[in-house]
Amino acid sequence: MMELTLPDGQRRSYAKPMTGAALARDIAPSLAKRALALVCDGEIKDLAHELRADAEVKILTREDEEALPLLRHDAAHVMAQAVQELFPGTQVTIGPVIEDGFYYDFARDAPFSSDDLAAIEKRMREIVARDEKVTREVWPRAKAVKHFQKLGEHYKAELIAAIPESEEISIYRHGPNWMDLCRGPHLPSSGRLGTAFKLLRVAGAYWRGDSNNPMLQRIYGTCWADEAQLQAWLKQRAEAERRDHRRLGQEMDLFHFQEEAQGMVFWHAKGWTLYRAVESYLRRRMGAAGYQEVRTPQLVARALWERSGHWEKFREHMFVSEADDRLLALKPMNCPCHIAIFKQGLKSYRDLPLRMAEFGSCHRHEPSGALHGLMRVRNFVQDDAHIFCAPEQIASETADFCRLLQRVYADFGFPKPLLRFADRPAERIGSDAVWDAAERALTEALQTVGEKYETNPGDGAFYGPKIDFYLRDAIGRHWQCGTLQVDFNLPQRLGASYIGADSARHVPILLHRAIVGSLERFIGILLEHYEGKLPLWLAPQQLMIATISEKAESYARAAAAALRQAGLRVGLDVRNEKIAYKVREHALAKIPLLGVVGEREAAEQSLTWRQLGASKQETLSLDASIKKWRSAAQPPG
Repeated sequence: MMELTLPDGQRRSYAKPMTGAALARDIAPSLAKRALALVCDGEIKDLAHELRADAEVKILTREDEEALPLLRHDAAHVMAQAVQELFPGTQVTIGPVIEDGFYYDFARDAPFSSDDLAAIEKRMREIVARDEKVTREVWPRAKAVKHFQKLGEHYKAELIAAIPESEEISIYRHGPNWMDLCRGPHLPSSGRLGTAFKLLRVAGAYWRGDSNNPMLQRIYGTCWADEAQLQAWLKQRAEAERRDHRRLGQEMDLFHFQEEAQGMVFWHAKGWTLYRAVESYLRRRMGAAGYQEVRTPQLVARALWERSGHWEKFREHMFVSEADDRLLALKPMNCPCHIAIFKQGLKSYRDLPLRMAEFGSCHRHEPSGALHGLMRVRNFVQDDAHIFCAPEQIASETADFCRLLQRVYADFGFPKPLLRFADRPAERIGSDAVWDAAERALTEALQTVGEKYETNPGDGAFYGPKIDFYLRDAIGRHWQCGTLQVDFNLPQRLGASYIGADSARHVPILLHRAIVGSLERFIGILLEHYEGKLPLWLAPQQLMIATISEKAESYARAAAAALRQAGLRVGLDVRNEKIAYKVREHALAKIPLLGVVGEREAAEQSLTWRQLGASKQETLSLDASIKKWRSAAQPPG
């Protein structure tokens, strides 16, 4: 007798094995019509999967959050089927699910056009309407390789040949004529996919991500559980494109990128002013919270990275150099260098907690295809810090950090962040006992602080569990910026110690923490959050003085000088252009305050102010303008 436990606690007993589809029919005929897949002991299976032993089971429908990756996976397959039906001879390669959608890489001589995308999407809807049955088959390796080679699918044959001998060769057949290599699971038929999908764009991608390999064509798409979700996402995407920080950076003259320094930012004067405003604010906050700021080298010998474990786990992302017959790496993170500083001189338990901060410049060899404006770069600066503490100080330091982080986010205009706890990953250093202690310490600290959190299993750092903090922007997107990581491993590996109250040596606990993370990325988030209309204290150019006529130029120059003397960031526009033209130009540059000066203002020693996005004007004397805007431009903290 087999006993199956349903999500509501109900138990059903069966004398014989049964499939997920049969179980759904037995629970309710209406459920069988909506069923997409089976969840068996936490693992998603095809509805054709046969249950043979006691298990906790759930029938997955499109209303379940876990169903979305499954729908997107099937959408990728349906897209590949549509492409090969429309463009015979096209090879399909790899097509994974990604955040908000899916893609598939194709090998085809002729480039896909926008008209092609429309045709592919139309054919996808036809395949859905055909409601073709999807079935799984297990093939011998040789048969699978030979089959795809015969079809001219050389990339697919290469993938099959690379699958470990211990794994099955799983083939999914869609209808009578199309099939693909896939581990699954999949929907029972194409009709269950629905039509809440859309193809988005075409991009280039190297086979297996290697620039030495052939260039393929990647088609991106999105898929959702229903049409309402799809339309909401498309609306958000359109808004995100309108707020794109790369476009804003150009319009506001903040930064640019160029081929000679891929993934590295050329900060213009205005952009660097914004950067320094963010950095100065964070420096004040960290100083007030008891952090000591340090500076560590950019190039560090391989030996240190080997001892820390980064060389084994992170080598592919490091830029390396050689000098004096030694292999060096541009540091991808700061932690080993901070431990090196901690080790200088004898430390006592009375020195703990020791909070060490650095605006550390890091380099990571990100794939060129992953680079994205300020959001994904190869050179960035972190508001990085490490707290060396005793085990009994973890809870209080966690509480202090959470309060500091939330105050910083609030000052930048973000609501309370979402917290996610991530435990041990598959690839890690340290014993299970050490990980047990670290995970217990962090969860107990969160409970002490009273913070609610979600879980993100298996996503911890290779040296310890962590809490990631996700801020929510103006259009509802979440960005992981802050992090707090409990590390019992690196201090031990690198020989850090302190003298305890018992006069014995102890290894400190290391808390890795960042609030905004990469300053470059955070500035990109800020620009998109505010649509470039930054708060006055952050605006690279806070005020612009613009003349109506040449007769006001002398007074305009004097007013601008007085406002600058008061500490404000002021521009001056005395060009022989109409004021309407100047207003439009400075509004496009997102300058918060425009002070208009004509003959009347010059005579009265006043300025007429227009605030960005407001219709009303306000005329103030020069002294009143200085007092008002100096107060309004003061940064928090």
